[in-house]
Amino acid sequence: MASSLDALSALCKRRGFIYHSSEIYGGMPGFWDYGPLGCELKQNVKQAWWQFTVRGREDVAGLDATIIMHPKIWKASGHLDTFADPMTMCKQCKKLMRADQIDDIRAELGKKAAAVNPAFALSCPHCGGEMTEPKPFNLMFKTVVGPIDDPSNVAYLRPETAQAIFAQFQNVTATSRMAVPYGIAQMGKSFRNEVTPRNYTFRSREFEQMELEFFIRPDEAVEILHGHVVTLADNPDLNGPVQDDWGWEVWHKYWVEQRKKFLNAVGLPTEHFVEYWQKPDELAHYARACVDIEYDFPFGRQELEGIAARSDFDLSQHQKWSGESQMVFDDPLKQAAKKMDDAARAAFVEKTQKAWAERAAATGKDAVAAVAAAEKFCQNLFDGKYVPHVIEPSAGVDRLMLALLCEAYEEQKLTDEKGKEDIRTVLHFSPKVAPVKVAIFPLIKKDPDQDRIARDIFRKLQKKVNCQWDVSGAIGRRYRRQDEAGTPWCITVDAQTVADGTFTVRERDSMEQKRMTYGEFLAMMYDALEF
Repeated sequence: MASSLDALSALCKRRGFIYHSSEIYGGMPGFWDYGPLGCELKQNVKQAWWQFTVRGREDVAGLDATIIMHPKIWKASGHLDTFADPMTMCKQCKKLMRADQIDDIRAELGKKAAAVNPAFALSCPHCGGEMTEPKPFNLMFKTVVGPIDDPSNVAYLRPETAQAIFAQFQNVTATSRMAVPYGIAQMGKSFRNEVTPRNYTFRSREFEQMELEFFIRPDEAVEILHGHVVTLADNPDLNGPVQDDWGWEVWHKYWVEQRKKFLNAVGLPTEHFVEYWQKPDELAHYARACVDIEYDFPFGRQELEGIAARSDFDLSQHQKWSGESQMVFDDPLKQAAKKMDDAARAAFVEKTQKAWAERAAATGKDAVAAVAAAEKFCQNLFDGKYVPHVIEPSAGVDRLMLALLCEAYEEQKLTDEKGKEDIRTVLHFSPKVAPVKVAIFPLIKKDPDQDRIARDIFRKLQKKVNCQWDVSGAIGRRYRRQDEAGTPWCITVDAQTVADGTFTVRERDSMEQKRMTYGEFLAMMYDALEF
């Protein structure tokens, strides 16, 4: 595991994983380009997420929405009014910083940081000067749609992919022929005008997200359908098939466990990340629960992804601002409600009103209004209608890539038979995400038979996975190059291959070599790539 970003970032540039954007012009802070190996790693991470989250399930559909959407979407979601960071500027050196990150910046600068100036409430970590009063700074990038630069034509680059899913919820529901509980997933670019982008690719202004909105029935609907709601106290089996009587907290915990399984599958062991359950005073006002999966990066423990129980906030907001109903019709719910007599319905309404009033009082909201809303909500349930609640696992492609690079990086000190020491730099990527799966070498490049056989193996494997051909230098040097790229297997064709068809397969992590046939290697490779 990388203990410092310096060696890792140097390797990433040297081997073509990550470049600073617009480098020949001095670069642009917060923007990064992915080179030949980096773009392959990125594609593999995204494909792995899509396979695990969408194609590997029966209850998730996909979406690919536009980056620029109607600006009212961001009004409804709250981004226009509340999506802001506290920004402050040094009056002396004119550096801009997030006020809540000044202590972190001072820690990063270490001995180079300016001493805290007791004369100022906030002193600049760079020069010790006085900072301005923090002011909110909206993180969304503005743009103009159309030929006229007018306030009526202002739009925004999306700061997240989630809102498009909510805006297209009814269309996807109708065309996918899926019913709640089910999910909609999307991957794509997002943009946030970070005040102080930092920590390599961790906090960038342009990045990619992988988000799932999994829509579930409200617990009250589950109770009408089944006469009970399964909670975590019931100790449900989260490794088995999903169950129709799960309540929201079970669904939330289920998706926490699913995300952990995915991280394990792509190369992050459970012992190297932690679940942080946000405290009640840390939760967004609409959230019932949120878990941050955090990883120990070289610059400290930071959020890798989050899994939030967002209630019905998002769809309800879009229903309010668009005037379009975001309710679904649930026929099994309506049929179950029909079987309830008047006394059962009255008791159900009373119980729901009490619960809503208590929740409103606990959060400082109007309890009387909550009672009225609860009654209307119950009547809709009896008609088989409700606005679905949602569980949202949200991950950043770039953050996950950085975690995988940090996790995979190792410098090994090796000693050969003559006692000579050597440093082997290796990236221990899981084969599922490794940029290059197999490298193929003829041992002697000028041997026509070895070259012909190696080329044939290369062409066949190239149709299945990303391969690399290398005939330059001694075989040991070729192995070292592939170790730095994180290639799991190297195939060497030699004189014995010409004689019996077997070749040498060298495994990256153990450096062990084994002779195999093409069929044996193919079976081993497919087994390692399977989820």
